[in-house]
Amino acid sequence: MDFNYSEEQLLVQKTAMEFARDHLLPGAVERDEKMEFPAEQIEMLGEMGFMGMMIPESWGGSGFDTVSYCLAVEEIAKADAATAVPVSVNNSLVCALLLKYGNEQQKEKYLKKLASGKLLGAFSLSEPQAGSDASNLLTSAVRDGDHYIIKGTKNWVSNGINSDLVMVFAVTEKGVGYKGISVFAVEKGIDGFSTGKKENKLGIRGSDTCELYFDDCRVPAENRIGKEGDGFSIAMTVLDGGRIGIAAQALGIAQAAMEKAIAYAKERKQFGIPISSFGAVREKIADMATGIASARLLTHRAAELKDQGKPFSKEAAMAKYSASEAAMSASTECVQIFGGYGYMKEYGVERLMRDAKITQIYEGTTEVQKLVIARSMLEEA
Repeated sequence: MDFNYSEEQLLVQKTAMEFARDHLLPGAVERDEKMEFPAEQIEMLGEMGFMGMMIPESWGGSGFDTVSYCLAVEEIAKADAATAVPVSVNNSLVCALLLKYGNEQQKEKYLKKLASGKLLGAFSLSEPQAGSDASNLLTSAVRDGDHYIIKGTKNWVSNGINSDLVMVFAVTEKGVGYKGISVFAVEKGIDGFSTGKKENKLGIRGSDTCELYFDDCRVPAENRIGKEGDGFSIAMTVLDGGRIGIAAQALGIAQAAMEKAIAYAKERKQFGIPISSFGAVREKIADMATGIASARLLTHRAAELKDQGKPFSKEAAMAKYSASEAAMSASTECVQIFGGYGYMKEYGVERLMRDAKITQIYEGTTEVQKLVIARSMLEEA
């Protein structure tokens, strides 16, 4: 395995790092406090080619590999994890879904605009009663001539308010479980489709999350992606790639926490010496560094397998599990190293801890990742 990054990958990383430093970090705290969506920054990222990184240039994307995408998301999340959310959703879930499963007409109509940043996408699978049990959907889509009539409620939808197009999963055949789920590209603004209030979240507060309501919403049949009944398998496949993006987001949070902890430990003195001299502090930093390095290797391994067209479901689950654990651990220990100052908003490290928590929950909880890993291991044995 080659552990060296290519010149192109390093250039992507450098570009993302400079953008994050200049355009994300300065307003991150304010956006967090005001729950303000980074609309201007997302527009700029689209113009730079970061909203369709793994999409071929022929479909409006940048044509980069998944490792490059991981490096970019990590740098963005390191400055502002909330901005990494729309980047990840648009790239990993929406554009990836259309590229793999959309027909030529759908790609021409939607993918080019999404990949070039002219449109922003959202992915709508979860419902009030269907979180980890994604097959237990109640939202229905009934065929009516050249249209489907969608009725139901979706929740926890990232980009739900600011998106232009939503991938909506609904039941088209009752009584057959997950085999009766289909997916539709639904445009904002059509009759019967409305959004709820912005959720007041613990972390990633600049990222908008809301409920979506479908009240006899008429969607053209040509907007169904794939065949009827393909929706669940499409969702599970796309979420495997999405988990790589969440792992990269978690790595960015963890890296930021470690760097802040190291800088503060060198500066802060107790008993006349820097606290970086204390064994307890050094042990925390060693644990951070090891956890982050391990998670990064797993994340980039999953990314390489994806690019090679090889199975990567287990590796993606391992990457998300390990990276989210590293983020939660590193951010918590960073606050601990800062002591009382770490608990104050002024120092900015409590935001890292709040942002880290969601990486253990969305796009498959830690418990779900463990189930995926264990099932894969048992099948291989």
